[in-house]
Amino acid sequence: MALYVAAFTACKKDGGTMEDVSLKDDAAFVRYEDHFLDELWKNNPDWATSVGYHKYDSVLLVPNAKTREQAVKFAKVQMDSLSRYEVNSLSDANKIDHRMMQNQMESLQWYTEQLKSYEWDPSSYNVIGTFATILNENYAPLTKRLRSFYQKMENIPAYYKEAEKQLKNPVTELTDLAVDQNLGGVSIIENDFVDSVKKTNIPAAEQKLMIDRAKLSADAIKGFATYLKALKNDKPRSFRLGKQLYESKFKYEIQAEGTAQQTYNSAVERKKYLHREMAKLSRTLWPKYFGTQPIPKDSLEFIARVIDTLSSKHVAPGDFQSAIEKEIPKLTAFIRSKDLLTLDPSKPLVVRKEPGYMAGVAGASISSPGPYDKGGNTYYNVGSLAGWSAEKAESYLREYNNYTLQILCIHEAIPGHYTQLVYSNQSPSIIKSVLGNGAMVEGWAVFSEQMMMDAGFGDNAPEMRLMWYKWHLRSVCNTILDYSVHTSNMTKEQALKMLTKEAFQQQTEAENKWKRVSVSSVQLTSYYTGYKEINALHDEWKKKQADKYKVKLFNEKFLSYGSAPVKFIKEAMFAIPKPDPKSGN
Repeated sequence: MALYVAAFTACKKDGGTMEDVSLKDDAAFVRYEDHFLDELWKNNPDWATSVGYHKYDSVLLVPNAKTREQAVKFAKVQMDSLSRYEVNSLSDANKIDHRMMQNQMESLQWYTEQLKSYEWDPSSYNVIGTFATILNENYAPLTKRLRSFYQKMENIPAYYKEAEKQLKNPVTELTDLAVDQNLGGVSIIENDFVDSVKKTNIPAAEQKLMIDRAKLSADAIKGFATYLKALKNDKPRSFRLGKQLYESKFKYEIQAEGTAQQTYNSAVERKKYLHREMAKLSRTLWPKYFGTQPIPKDSLEFIARVIDTLSSKHVAPGDFQSAIEKEIPKLTAFIRSKDLLTLDPSKPLVVRKEPGYMAGVAGASISSPGPYDKGGNTYYNVGSLAGWSAEKAESYLREYNNYTLQILCIHEAIPGHYTQLVYSNQSPSIIKSVLGNGAMVEGWAVFSEQMMMDAGFGDNAPEMRLMWYKWHLRSVCNTILDYSVHTSNMTKEQALKMLTKEAFQQQTEAENKWKRVSVSSVQLTSYYTGYKEINALHDEWKKKQADKYKVKLFNEKFLSYGSAPVKFIKEAMFAIPKPDPKSGN
């Protein structure tokens, strides 16, 4: 680090040296990015592993004050280095990278010094996901990966002991989540690793060392869960973030054009618009399903009646995952037939049961390979209904009925997350991939649903459009819910009423969403915020292109910028292009 800092000491702004001139050059900035990434991964070995950078697989940092001090020092050094570049002199691609790097470093400092979630969020202490990546991804021979796994385990007992010391009046809901996720994933170490070791030709003496350490590690993880269960916490911190912290977190995490308050206001108006459109569709569908029965005077009531009828068509509990698997080729065929965008058939998509260490937040999700491991699998994680009561399973499946299941697959897979993340990994800029903006990623998934509906997916059936509106209400109400809960003290009763009566969600879905909003903050706003900004950008682009407009060209140009914040993509798409040194053009 000292050498790294020294490399930039000759570049003071007020020095007027030759270095000032060279720092304005894009090639110099690209070289700096390489240094930045090297230091980033050294300071964040788990993150490095998750994006396919495996130099530090064997390293597990112990989460203590010294580690946090190093992180803040790293952020300050990088912000100083970034300040030496004249942003507007850089290419459009590098300009975006510069701003994303700046935001990441400011965010790192804010999270450490202001949010301090290490004191109140026990779920932030969980090593299992990285170990699962090392074990399950075939980026290197198994024996090499197992040895990295073994070395990394050495610090697990110290890691969890330190975690216990850091916690001060933790959030009850996050404490419960930490217990569930750590115990849910401990089998990766206790069983999967041990089984893998026994199948190799690693010498017996070495195998014994590995298996013994795995037992110590599993005991440490279980010990942490036991500690949390027994923790006397008379004055737990509220899971509600509060308005000031919420706005700051929104600024760093979402990187939107507006504030959290403005986004909330927009979502409230969008909800009213969707209710009007849903009422029109429900009125046209009513005779088909209810004959001459009188239409209820309350518009929300008669929309709910139509939706409830359509929701009765769903798969059996045991067929949920297989039904998702069958949707993927249908979506691919539709996109090709409508020429909506180019798909890469060489990138595998694997539908799997959601791993235990991920459970308790979302029912379906995508885990994609990082930009350093572009050939790796993308996993479509599907929550299991095993062990659910018949009533709970029925409620869940009515939510993910035959119409909604198709929309879910658009959102999570094609042309949603899976497709966008494949494009993101093709971007010449690794920065845009590893510092990817969640609102852009989620916003694209929501925008892609609308694009598919507009292209006639589902045979232009009004039933499909109505159910998409209902699904889209979820994104809108996610924003309203998250902001209201964390800044305005919305109660669980009020939240469930809004989700079931105004967003037409099943009770189980609404209950799950309440759990999610109590263990997360701001992320739920990313869906609508990103969608709103992408939709506005698309409309502006279409107007400017006039008769030259093609949806495929818009989609591919937009996705070519990687997972950058939408406001930066917008600026670049409408800018007079400058050459990008990364692409050699």
